Amino acid sequence: MSQESSSIHRSFGVEEEYLLLDGRTGEPVNRAAEIIRAAPEMRTDAEREFFSSQIETATPVCTSSATALEYLTSFRQRAAAVAAEFGTIVAGTGLPPVGGDIVGTVTPRDRYRAISELLRGAGAHQYSTGTHVHVAVPSRDLGVRVISSLARWAPVLVGMTANSPLWLGEDSGFASWRHIIGLSWPAPGYPPSFDTSHDYDEALDALAHGGVIVDRAMLTWACRLSERFPTVELRLADAQLRAADAVDFALIVRALVERSLVDLEDGRESGVARTAITNAGMWIAARDGISGTILNPVSGAALPAAEMIAELVAYIEPQLEYSGDLERVRAYVARLSLDGGPARQQRKAYSGSHHLPALLELYREAGTEAA
Repeated sequence: MSQESSSIHRSFGVEEEYLLLDGRTGEPVNRAAEIIRAAPEMRTDAEREFFSSQIETATPVCTSSATALEYLTSFRQRAAAVAAEFGTIVAGTGLPPVGGDIVGTVTPRDRYRAISELLRGAGAHQYSTGTHVHVAVPSRDLGVRVISSLARWAPVLVGMTANSPLWLGEDSGFASWRHIIGLSWPAPGYPPSFDTSHDYDEALDALAHGGVIVDRAMLTWACRLSERFPTVELRLADAQLRAADAVDFALIVRALVERSLVDLEDGRESGVARTAITNAGMWIAARDGISGTILNPVSGAALPAAEMIAELVAYIEPQLEYSGDLERVRAYVARLSLDGGPARQQRKAYSGSHHLPALLELYREAGTEAA
């Protein structure tokens, strides 16, 4: 199948989760309900999450970067303005830098209470916030094959989006400590390969019936089929510091899905990624971000992060060029190379003499940037 005959305007969407932090102490604050009630637009665009110190939003179905960026930028600005009235920051970070030792307040909904009961102590400090990218697929059978194809790139995608280096007021030593905390969920990491959607659904039903998850929507695999939409959902990215980074990352994911579908139809499947190596590679990428090497789950080779990112962009270049996103993604990659990624920016802000105020100012500025 040629690129021209495929749907190059394949629809996608971005779900973003944010932490609500006290503007003075930086600790999580249970303001989600108040902020959502405070403005009419918040009631339609924002949702509460597992903890009362988290909110989330989701773009409409998008076919262009402009639509996604306009929505996320506008939401962040509006949410930041409302939150400021309560002395609160809407922070694009995977974890709170301080206050994570405080047991989180579970949002008072039956489903969240059930999840909390299942997790027990493992859920007490799950302040994890992420960026989830949905990309449309023609069928669930093709969706499970796309999930297998994306495994090859999972480690480098974790490294590029790592944005949670600080925990309990200290540098965790990891670019994404959120990834490590996420391993305490009952079904973490990248999923194994499935031959058909029937096999995939059987596995999910076994997890649900066995009491591992309260329902299929609780599945915390790094990549999964959505239960609500005809999409593949990639869930491995931390919440992003800036809306532009979330959108640029989503464009990469869309292009990867498109390239995978083209290759599958043309019978050009890439090498098989071994799940154990994929998950080990994600762990290494969570530790080092893009400052070290990235493990290739197909070959098993450890490559410099810059080389792996260049290989990724080259792999999807036809899809990005045809959709008009190539220069935008190249600029994103250049930005990552220049500033070292959002985890390094957080560390830099926190390492100065005014460490906490400087970090909170970074969150504020990033959350109110124009498109």
